[in-house]
Amino acid sequence: MRKTITLSVILFLYSLLAFSQIPSGYYDNATGKTGETLKTALYNIIKDHTQRTYDNLWTDFQTTDKRSDGKVWDMYSNIEFTFGTNQCGNYSAEGDCYNREHSFPKSWFGGEVTPMYTDLFHLYPTDGYVNGRRSNYPFGEVSSISWTSGNGSKLGTTINYITVFEPIDEYKGDFARTYLYMATRYENLIASWKTNTTETQQILDGNSYPAFQSWYVTLLLKWNTNDPVSQKEIDRNSAVYSIQGNRNPFIDHPEYADAIWNPSSGVTESKNIPLVNIYPNPAKEEITVEITGLKAKSLTIVNVIGNIVLQLQYDGTKQPIDISKLNPGVYFVNIMGDNFKNTTRIVVY
Repeated sequence: MRKTITLSVILFLYSLLAFSQIPSGYYDNATGKTGETLKTALYNIIKDHTQRTYDNLWTDFQTTDKRSDGKVWDMYSNIEFTFGTNQCGNYSAEGDCYNREHSFPKSWFGGEVTPMYTDLFHLYPTDGYVNGRRSNYPFGEVSSISWTSGNGSKLGTTINYITVFEPIDEYKGDFARTYLYMATRYENLIASWKTNTTETQQILDGNSYPAFQSWYVTLLLKWNTNDPVSQKEIDRNSAVYSIQGNRNPFIDHPEYADAIWNPSSGVTESKNIPLVNIYPNPAKEEITVEITGLKAKSLTIVNVIGNIVLQLQYDGTKQPIDISKLNPGVYFVNIMGDNFKNTTRIVVY
C-alpha cells in the first residue's frame, strides 16, 4: 500500500509539472531572431487565441488567480476576498469587493472591443476601489504621491508630471511583462491606439515597433529585469494557456524583452539548455549552457524568490552545471556580462 501511495503522489506531481511546461516546439519559429523580427515571430505564435466572454472571466479567475489559501490573488491590495461572495458590485472604500481590472485599460484600445476586452493576460481580479483610483493611468514610478493603497501601491505623478499608478515592487515585473505581451499580441492593431486617450498619447509611439515611447520601453525593461518571473506568473501563464490556448512569451522567456527592445545589449538565446526538466534528481546527465559570440563573466542559478543557489565563473563558451544537489523546484539560470543578462528556466522535480 505504501508503494502504491508513493507512486500515485509522484505521478500526480509529474502531471502537474508536465501541465505547467512550455509545449515542445512552441517557440521554434522565434529561434535566432531579434528586434522587430522576433516580435513579429512571437505575434504569429500567440495570435488567434480562444476568446472568452466578459462573464467567463469571473469563473476563469478561480483558475488563474487563486492564492494557496483559496482567496483571490489581488495585486492592488492585501484584502482577503472570497471568490463569488465578494464580487463587485458597488464599492465606496478599499476592501468592499473585487472586480475585473483591465491592467491595459480598455479605453486605450477603444472600449469593449474583442479580443482585447477579455484577454486574460492583461485582466486581473483587483480591489474595486483601488482599481477606480488607478483609473486609466499608465503604470509608472511615482515622484510625488497623492494616494497609497493598503498594500503600498501608489498614485501620483512622475518627475515629468505624468499621472501614473505604481504597483509594489513584487508585481512590477508582472505588469511589465503584461504590457510587453499586449504590444506583441496586438502588434497589428497597437499603432492605431495612440490617439485614443491622453494616456496612450503619453506612452504609445504610434507604430507596431517599438510600440511604446522610448522612456516607457526603458521603464518596462527595467521592471522586467528587477522583478524576475515568479512562480505565481509561471502558474498563471499555464492556467491562461489552458483556457485561451496561447502563452505570454515574456514569462516563458524573459530574455525576449531585451532581445526585442534592446538588441544591442547582446542578449541572445542560450544554447543547449532549453527549458529543462530533471526527474528524478540527482541528474544523471550533464547539463551545459553555451552562449554564442558573447563574453560572459558569471553564471548563477537562482530560485523563484531570487536567492542564489549556485554561482560559477563562465568562460564564454560552454559551462557545465551541476544540478544534482538542487531540491525540487523552479530555477532560473542567469548568465551575466558587461551589458547583458540572459535567463532560461529549469525545473527539478
